[in-house]
Amino acid sequence: MTISLEVSEGVGTIRLARPPMNALDIATQDRLRELAVEATERADVRAVVLYGGEKVFAAGADIKEMQAMDHAAMVARSRALQDSFTAVARIPKPVVAAVTGYALGGGCELALCADYRIAAEDAKLGQPEILLGLIPGAGGTQRLSRLIGPSRAKDLIFTGRMVKAPEALALGLVDRVVPAAEVYEQAYAWAAKLAQGPAIALRAAKESVDAGLEADIDTGLAIERTWFAGLFATEDRERGMSSFVAEGPGKATFVSVEEEAARSGS
Repeated sequence: MTISLEVSEGVGTIRLARPPMNALDIATQDRLRELAVEATERADVRAVVLYGGEKVFAAGADIKEMQAMDHAAMVARSRALQDSFTAVARIPKPVVAAVTGYALGGGCELALCADYRIAAEDAKLGQPEILLGLIPGAGGTQRLSRLIGPSRAKDLIFTGRMVKAPEALALGLVDRVVPAAEVYEQAYAWAAKLAQGPAIALRAAKESVDAGLEADIDTGLAIERTWFAGLFATEDRERGMSSFVAEGPGKATFVSVEEEAARSGS
C-alpha cells in the first residue's frame, strides 16, 4: 500500500509509503483523494497529519509515468490531479504537514494543502517543475503565491531552486523548524491538541479564512458573520462560555461531532 490513513486519539495520519522517494504516481494521487474524503467524513478523525516517513515527505510526481503521457493524456488527467490535492486542502479539520527530507514538486504542493507545516532542520522544499519545461500543476502556482506572496512564489517557480528549512521558515513556506527526529512527534502533538477543541468552531474558522481569501473583504466578512452567529446554536459555545465564566479561559471540555449532531437533531 503506497498511502494509508491511520487513526489514533482523534488524529488521522495520512502516510505516504512509496519508497524510495514517495513519488506521487497516478494511483497514489487517486488514493490520496479517497483518503482525504474519508478523513473528512469520519467523525473519529478530528485533525490530520500528512507524513511521508522519517526520510522523505514526497519528492514529487512520478516523472517516468509522466514522460509517457502526451498532451491529450494530460488534458484528461490534470483535473483529477488537482482534485486529489484540493480534496486534502478542503478537509474541514485542522491539517498539519510533517515535512522530512525532500518536499519537491507535488510533494511541496501537498504540504501547501495543509493549514500548518512543521519541517525538519535538514528538509528541502521547492517547485522544480520549470527544470522539466513545465510549471506546477497540482496547485503550486496558486497556493504558493497565496501563502508567501507572488514575487517570492515566482522566484521559486521561475528558478526551480530548492530552499533549505531556515530559508523556508523565513519565507513563510513552513511555520516551524525542528530536529528531524521530532517532526512527526510535534506535528502529532499539534493535531492532538486541536482534536480536543470545538470541532464545529474549528471548521468555521478554517472555512472562514480559506473562503475569505478567495473573495473580496465584504464577502469574507459575510462568511465570517454567518459562521460566528451560527456557532451560538452549538453546545460547544455554551460549554466554552460557561467554563470561561466559572473557571477562566482554556478549561472547557468540548463535545464530539456525534454528540453535537445528536443534540441538533433532537
